[in-house]
Amino acid sequence: MLLVPISRSPAASSGDVRRASAARGGGTLQQPKSKPVNSPELNALLQLRLPGQGQGVSAQGVQQVLQPVLSSWQGDPKRATVVLSGLARQRMPHIAAEVLNFMREQQVEVNVFHCSAAVTACEKSGQWQLALSILQSMPEMRVAPNDFTYNAAISACEKGGQWQLALSLLHQMPETNVSPDEISYSAAISACEKAAEWQLALSLLEMMPNVRLQPNEISYSAAISACEKGGQWQLALGLLRLMPERKVTPNEISYSAAISACEKCGEWQLALSLLRTLPAAGISASQISYSATISACEKSGQWQVALDLLREMPERKASPNEISYNAAISACDKGGQSQFALALLRQMPELALRADQFSFNAAISACSKAGQWWFALDLLAEMRQVQVAPDVISYNAAITSSEKAGRAELALSLLREMAAFRLTPNGISYSAAICACEKALQWQLALSLLGEMLERRVAANEFSYNSAITACSVAGSWEIALSIMQQMSDSKLAPDRISYNAAISTCKTAGQWELAVSLLRSTAQIELAPDQNSYNAAIGAACQVAAHWAVALAVLGAMPAARLAPDAIGFSSCLRACLSADCGQWLASLQLLSTLQESTANSLSVNAAER
Repeated sequence: MLLVPISRSPAASSGDVRRASAARGGGTLQQPKSKPVNSPELNALLQLRLPGQGQGVSAQGVQQVLQPVLSSWQGDPKRATVVLSGLARQRMPHIAAEVLNFMREQQVEVNVFHCSAAVTACEKSGQWQLALSILQSMPEMRVAPNDFTYNAAISACEKGGQWQLALSLLHQMPETNVSPDEISYSAAISACEKAAEWQLALSLLEMMPNVRLQPNEISYSAAISACEKGGQWQLALGLLRLMPERKVTPNEISYSAAISACEKCGEWQLALSLLRTLPAAGISASQISYSATISACEKSGQWQVALDLLREMPERKASPNEISYNAAISACDKGGQSQFALALLRQMPELALRADQFSFNAAISACSKAGQWWFALDLLAEMRQVQVAPDVISYNAAITSSEKAGRAELALSLLREMAAFRLTPNGISYSAAICACEKALQWQLALSLLGEMLERRVAANEFSYNSAITACSVAGSWEIALSIMQQMSDSKLAPDRISYNAAISTCKTAGQWELAVSLLRSTAQIELAPDQNSYNAAIGAACQVAAHWAVALAVLGAMPAARLAPDAIGFSSCLRACLSADCGQWLASLQLLSTLQESTANSLSVNAAER
């Protein structure tokens, strides 16, 4: 039987599928309630596992164990069933496959129960290739697969992320005179769910009534989860509401999947509403439900609600776990609440919860945003002390905290430290370090880092280039600033308003008033609206030489046409230039003062009206 992945045509988890099988009272997916039968050959086979080689086992080893009991197996095939079922329970698919091979070679009767048990062993351990190999070899053993065999194989493919093969098996079942059941469809829907193939999952769900199968809570839960992974929160909620109409009672898994769908799209109010609906439905909210709701609040910046939910969990007998705390710490980070983020991080060990990279990174980021660079560096050092390896995100947050404090030496030290720990700095790492140098007026270091960044083929972004251009303004290195702008264009990054403002300021520092005014005019040509900073920098450049007072006035006069009101900075620069002119431009000065008074009066009137 050739298995060919089907095209895109017409999730419960695999654990849900197994529970559904147990509820039906049969099949290879059923978990036996009785104690396993004591089997000497099973115990001997389990001893064949090779240390350090996973589940590998030799055919010779299997033969040595089974050869002495060959005659009893030939007379009683149920003994083989006991052994293969035991291997399935122990998740020993490779030994199970070798047992089947031995039986075939020694002409021991092989039946569907044997093959189904072997495929189930593969399903339990996620060995989808081996499961398909056994399924394909069944015709050679003159054994026809049944629904339990197919269901185990489909579930194995689902676990292995092979949704196309899972669908192929589902569609092949009728060709071999095996009718798919609810478990078959649920496993296939779950396979689609894991691949975020929500359209296919919904198609399978809709197909079930057409083949006289009633979707159950497992089928619906898997479909809702597929919608969640596909970002289709409206469809997820629609399926949840549809379940009672179809006489299917939503369970905790259904609600959790719907809450997660809302979480993925930041619909925190809907997620919270669903969480509050659970008690009325007779369902106790779990870690998953709470964690998903907290995460929804985190994505929407609702840190207060996130903390309230975290505090509420023990009262509802839902113990918070690492996911719950990480979501709450991240919510505090996004809400600028560093003190709460640190407090939560310190609470985790008290609850026997281990903080991970995500926990520390969110806390470091929170400290960075609060300007608490010393805390950020302490947390970075603490990560190694508690054997949590910092990653690039950890270092980027710490470098950013140093950048915000203008601590260029710390930023550079952290950047160099990354290489020592085999971490490759990325664009964010370099950009933050360049910005730190710019703020510390270390323009040469900033330019050196930009050069190093490009030499190492680390993609520079607008932030990297703009920080370097701004650094040039300290020394008035206008040639370098313009060269960097050209580099931006060459790398297919369009210089933005910040780039032009920094370049104009650099020209101002260097006394290149003509270039400053030219850059201002060029913004109009590329449809980049300059702001007050752009005009003020150009005015300041022109006003450095009193003889160019007329140019400064012309730039000032052009602002209303750009829908910008001249401010005190621009007026002051022009006024000084006019008063310093050789011929004393008193009339122009008086006109400027009058205009400034009118502008101030209008501004005060607007402010009063707004109040």
